[in-house]
Amino acid sequence: MNVMNEAYITGVGAYLPGEPVSNEELAGRFGAGDPRGAALRERTLAANGIKTRHYAIDGKGMTLMLNEELAAQAARRALADRGLRPRAVRMLATGTTQGDLLVPGFASMVHGRLGGGPMELLSAAGVCASGMAALKAAVSAVRLGEHPVAVAVGSELVSRSLAASVPDTPDTTFLRWTLSDGAGAVVVEPQPRPDGVSMRVDWMHLVSHAHSHPVCMSAGLGSGREPKAGATWLDLRDAGGAREFTVPRLRQDMSALPALIDMGVAEFGALVRAGRIDPRTEHVLCHYSAEHFRGKLLRRLRDAGYTLDEDRWFTNLHTAGNTGAASIFVMLEAARPRMRPGERVLLIVPESGRFTLAFAQLTCVGPGGGPSPAELSQSPLGRPQDGDPPAVARAFSELAEVWAELQRALARVPIVRRIEDGTAALDDYRRLLVNLRQQVVDGGRWISLAAANFSAELFWLRSAAIQHAAAEHRDYQLLERDYVAVGGDPRVMAGTAPNIGSSALSAFVFHRAGLPDPVDLLGAMFVIEGLGMRKAGGWADRLAGSLGLRDDQLSFLRYHAGGDEEHFRTLTAALRSGLLDDSAVTRIVRTARVTARLYALQLEELDHV
Repeated sequence: MNVMNEAYITGVGAYLPGEPVSNEELAGRFGAGDPRGAALRERTLAANGIKTRHYAIDGKGMTLMLNEELAAQAARRALADRGLRPRAVRMLATGTTQGDLLVPGFASMVHGRLGGGPMELLSAAGVCASGMAALKAAVSAVRLGEHPVAVAVGSELVSRSLAASVPDTPDTTFLRWTLSDGAGAVVVEPQPRPDGVSMRVDWMHLVSHAHSHPVCMSAGLGSGREPKAGATWLDLRDAGGAREFTVPRLRQDMSALPALIDMGVAEFGALVRAGRIDPRTEHVLCHYSAEHFRGKLLRRLRDAGYTLDEDRWFTNLHTAGNTGAASIFVMLEAARPRMRPGERVLLIVPESGRFTLAFAQLTCVGPGGGPSPAELSQSPLGRPQDGDPPAVARAFSELAEVWAELQRALARVPIVRRIEDGTAALDDYRRLLVNLRQQVVDGGRWISLAAANFSAELFWLRSAAIQHAAAEHRDYQLLERDYVAVGGDPRVMAGTAPNIGSSALSAFVFHRAGLPDPVDLLGAMFVIEGLGMRKAGGWADRLAGSLGLRDDQLSFLRYHAGGDEEHFRTLTAALRSGLLDDSAVTRIVRTARVTARLYALQLEELDHV
């Protein structure tokens, strides 16, 4: 099994050029405009709530710094925060709306400015979500073990496109008085920093909806709303075109933005239902271009039934301005002093370019990097109770750690991500059923074998195991019926050999079941039944929503979503029976940990068969 690394944000840095620029200074920077333009400016500033922002141009509109310089400054600050130098970096991923040059790529230019040694580069193009795309690339590289240190940077130098010579129209005014310059960066490593607080990246989710929406924010598009051959800024060579595209004009279709809020709320709800987002998360950092949109978003989320504590929603939009691709890193740097080990951080970045959404969950950890209290509280068993004997308290606590490790492992399994992201295909679901069949068929068998090997002193546990085996005996028939109901050929299911993970899992639990008094299989029960109780229902809901499946096509998952609670009552009674000593607890936890890893391998192998 290829065990992937964790990925931790271990350093954060931000760079905002120049002195803060107040609202009163803006007209002097970009021109007062005619009375109509001045009125648009005032309305825009009232809506966006920004009081100060930063620019890399002087009062006469002369550029003082390049975008690559802003990015390199932020990267250096993030590295200094971690106590590293540029030569330690092995990957640099960048995101920006507009680089200084068309060619080479932005990451190449930042690398040249930053220095250091040879490294992998990635330039993420886009608008606000390009910074999150850079972060995901850095996180993926660290998780795969390809690089020990990666840096992700988001940077913007938009002020060059806001000159007074650009006409003041409704689709440019909002951007002119909202956007500003700045850069932010993070360091990503496979271990937490040895001092202070790091942020473990639990999961990331980026999704584009460009297939169903036209362009909303653009530069160099021409006069229409859709690109046409011969009518982009690279095509227009005549005198008129040259004048229009001396500086490609940033434009935004303001009428399209409510649809982005609708999409964001829908995606938020879907991630909540899939078990990824907990609305009680301690810190929410959400990028939005205007305070006006924050109010609309929070109202929509409340209307959807989510109880939100606005004090947890952090922003520095009012003082840093809207720095686009850099904004989420600039926010993270400003919010970090608030964060304590064990607290979770949700990052949200909607992008209006052509409608992209980016989410990430971080968990703050100390130097040890262990599971957070929030993660431990998610264990299907719950936490130990006051008055529990030491062995029982240890069993509950260590099994909660196993559960937290399993949830992080599953978040990186491709088919699990597709199910929970709502991107799974019908063939994914069929392959899931086919590959779970062996485990389900074997379940009643190894539980029966375990029952036969319990001694008279554990007679009650033998009886519970026999009852459990009887309940599991026919589960595979539900699974097979679901498979046929979604168009599967039963001959294919019957003729498919177990995958590597399924074979290893069955071999392991049968071996343990054949030993005398195999109480350690309570650990296997904890993992397998816990997944049924905590995951099956959410997966069924997500598949029903994304694929339009009926309950009679999801009966196996629906049954286990509710049916495994009784098995957990038996497990809880066994752990609190007074018959388990420290040695038994050690074996239970070890078997749970092995079962968890093999179960994750079983699901990973679905993409390899």
